[in-house]
Amino acid sequence: MKIELAGEELWLLPEKALYWPREKTLFVADIHFGKVASFRAAGIPLPPGSTSAALARLTRCIAQTGARRIVFLGDFLHSKEARAAQTFERFAEWRSQHAGVAITLVRGNHDDKAGDPPAAWNIDCVDEGEVIGPFCLAHHPEPDLRGYVLAGHIHPAIYLDGPANDSLRLACFWFGAYVCVLPAFGEFTGTYAVKPQAGDRVFVAADGEVIEIRVPA
Repeated sequence: MKIELAGEELWLLPEKALYWPREKTLFVADIHFGKVASFRAAGIPLPPGSTSAALARLTRCIAQTGARRIVFLGDFLHSKEARAAQTFERFAEWRSQHAGVAITLVRGNHDDKAGDPPAAWNIDCVDEGEVIGPFCLAHHPEPDLRGYVLAGHIHPAIYLDGPANDSLRLACFWFGAYVCVLPAFGEFTGTYAVKPQAGDRVFVAADGEVIEIRVPA
C-alpha cells in the first residue's frame, strides 16, 4: 500500500513495517526480541521460535524493498532477561548476513531497562527526537515541532465488526495529524485498541495485505 505523508511516498508492508523508498529506509516498531525468553526465565512456558520468525519477516522486507537501512522505533530488546544466549546467537547470525544494512535504534522504555545491543552488532543507538528529512523518530507517540513523528509503543489495533455479531481485532498503522503509530512487529506483543479521530487514516495488516479502514466522521 503506497501513501503520501509529509510530501514523501511511503509503503505500508503487510509484515507490519513502513518503508521510505527515497531513502531506502525501513521503519520497524516494537520488535521485542527475547520476550519469550524473558517469560520462560520467569517460569512461564511459551513455545520457542519468535525471534526466528521476526528475523524471517525482516529478511523478507529487505528482499522486497531493497532497504539499505532499518530504523527500530524502540523496544528492540524486551528486558535484561531477553539477553539470552540463544536469542543473541540468532540475531548475530542474521546481522552477519545483512552486514551491509545500516541499523539505527531509537531507544524506547524497554531499551532503557534492557540496555543497548552489543557493539559488535554495529547498531547506532540514539535517543528520541532524531530527525530524518520531514520525519521525527520516536518511540512514544507524542507530537514534536521538529517534524512529523514516526513512533510505536502502544501496539495499535482496531476492532472490526462482522455480519454475524462477531468481531476481529487487527493490528494497524494509525496516522494522525502529527503522529504515525506503527503496529508492533514482534511476536507475542499484544495490542491496544485505539480510537481514531475524524481525519485520521487507519490501515490494517492481515492475511498478507494492507487495507485502509474508513474512519467515521
